[in-house]
Amino acid sequence: MFKRAELVKTIFSPGDYPPPMTAEFAFAGRSNVGKSTLLNALLGVKLAHVSGTPGKTASINFYKVDNRFFFVDLPGYGFARRSRTELERWRQLVEDYFVRRGGIATPVVLIDVRHSLQKADMMMLDYLRARELAFITVLTKRDKLSGNQFSKMLSYHEKQARSLGAFGVFPVSAVSGRGIQELRKGLEMIARSYSADKR
Repeated sequence: MFKRAELVKTIFSPGDYPPPMTAEFAFAGRSNVGKSTLLNALLGVKLAHVSGTPGKTASINFYKVDNRFFFVDLPGYGFARRSRTELERWRQLVEDYFVRRGGIATPVVLIDVRHSLQKADMMMLDYLRARELAFITVLTKRDKLSGNQFSKMLSYHEKQARSLGAFGVFPVSAVSGRGIQELRKGLEMIARSYSADKR
């Protein structure tokens, strides 16, 4: 369990990011994938706002964890009920983030385990691969599937993730808590590897 977490900055326009810390984890996913719920489960405290309206978050939120690294909550993608101007602004915001922080950030891409990869998912994964950013995949909502269904979809997503360049796949349920501790350990290992690189 992480001991301390706090929201330190909310950004609506490109730039003006906080100074880097040891490591940074950028959480990205479609608007209804359960990103805020997962962040709250990981942190053990309700910091990220869970909205009943998918796609409502239009900012990049920086959460400082244990005074060692950032969890970065990126705006959800793939939600069509917004104006073209808003969608373009969100795209520019996320792209600016990866251009400026890609060298220190580990993208954490959330995928709903119940469904095959959607067009919006592929666009994000292809973008990360084009920028040569190593990422991990988190499969959310595992509690929504029975044992056989889950095994089938897990196998599919693991194969897809590996083929697209993911170096880790973590199935989780923010509701039941299954997989959350394993994901925490995985993030801690990555953060420690960043620390070792800087020695």
